[in-house]
Amino acid sequence: MSIRPRKRTQTVISQAKAYDTILRPVVTEKATMGNEHGQVSFFVAIDATKPEIKAAVEMLFNVKVMAVNTIIQKGKKKMFRGRPGRRSDAKKAIVTLADGQAIDLMGV
Repeated sequence: MSIRPRKRTQTVISQAKAYDTILRPVVTEKATMGNEHGQVSFFVAIDATKPEIKAAVEMLFNVKVMAVNTIIQKGKKKMFRGRPGRRSDAKKAIVTLADGQAIDLMGV
């Protein structure tokens, strides 16, 4: 019995789903340093998968995506008007673009 490699399928999503997947760019000093290496960071929907994020970025920005790494940032416990509260969880995606590709987030 031989093991066959799994076939990679192209994920196709609608434009409305793409806008629901990519919420906003991450604008921090660390994320800006990633732009020099062809990486762009976004806050994405908490239930978004890597193939959905890749398809959404390729559709919305007309670029070629090489890799997608995701991070789930747990919400912090904070005080709000003397009462304990909790920030919601957030999911970040670090998208690596192909050589020569770029996304201008400051013009958006």
